[in-house]
Amino acid sequence: MLDLHAGVLALAAPTPFQQGVRQLGQWMGLGFKLGGVNVTIGSVLGSLLLLALFLVISAMLKRLLHRYAQRNEHVNKSTIYTFERLLHYFLLTVGVLWALSVAGIPMAKMTVFAGALGVGLGFGLQAIFNNFVSGLILLFERSLKVGDFVELASGVHGHVRDIYIRATRITTNDDIDILVPNSEFVNGRVVNWTLREVARRLKVPFGVAYGTDKELVKKAALEAATEVPFTLSLDGPRGPQVWLTGFGDSSLDYQLVVWLNADATRRPGAVTAAYYWALHTALEKYGIEIPFPQRDLHVKSWVRPDRRPDDKPAAAGSMPADGSRVHGNDAARDVERDIAEESASRSDTPSPAKNPGAAR
Repeated sequence: MLDLHAGVLALAAPTPFQQGVRQLGQWMGLGFKLGGVNVTIGSVLGSLLLLALFLVISAMLKRLLHRYAQRNEHVNKSTIYTFERLLHYFLLTVGVLWALSVAGIPMAKMTVFAGALGVGLGFGLQAIFNNFVSGLILLFERSLKVGDFVELASGVHGHVRDIYIRATRITTNDDIDILVPNSEFVNGRVVNWTLREVARRLKVPFGVAYGTDKELVKKAALEAATEVPFTLSLDGPRGPQVWLTGFGDSSLDYQLVVWLNADATRRPGAVTAAYYWALHTALEKYGIEIPFPQRDLHVKSWVRPDRRPDDKPAAAGSMPADGSRVHGNDAARDVERDIAEESASRSDTPSPAKNPGAAR
């Protein structure tokens, strides 16, 4: 009978694993009360795990969309990027709201949080919220897409690589990444070189000497256009043209007008330099002179003033009768005068050794 009672007690006694689970449950139940809402350690950990799960799902969907875009070349990559960013924001919003619900914060209590958020937006978060809304406008309006070549009002131009929550990453042709706030694209002036069509027209100005045959200049310029591989077409409505645009002070001003292909549109600096190189080679080939500004000076007379015998040179440091110095270094005189005045003021001030009362 005693053995049966001891066996029952042994079965009723908790194992170390059960004790650990019970202790963990007690720790998870610890928490605090905030505005009538009980927040425990377990609820906070559960909400964090749920939010991490949504972030992992968002990353997996992003990878799947990238693979789909790589396998299907006909799919517009900018459309895939827009859909991916909007899906990420949607999952993040759902994850945050669900995590708050798991943490024990009901949606009815979110009015307090909304009021605090409004105060924060009014003070420190206004710029961040403005950039976030501007980023959503760019994604929905599609006036700025990933892969576009843009030029800002500051003169910076480059490719749009990413549109983040706060800023847009632009990579220049020098491989420099620039983060531009999204609000600048909405409120400022932006030139999108590839918004409607990738082909663009380029005007390369140059000048030749007066008296040069215009047809010869046109022939040389057209040959230069054929030598550059970025010319879209050599004939037709988008073929290269040569315009006489003005009569300069030292030259006849021309412009080589060419249409660029898609690759050249995104590199205006290097492409312009390539056309100038070809123009210089073609003009030298036909012996066409490239002028430079010249000025002719004609001296009608040169009279040296005669010096009267009674004129004596002024002594060094003396002033003319009108009170102004005519010759010499005025700046040096000012510095010397300042040094002299400073030395004089020091000599007039009694030193501490000669004035015992001051020392005391």
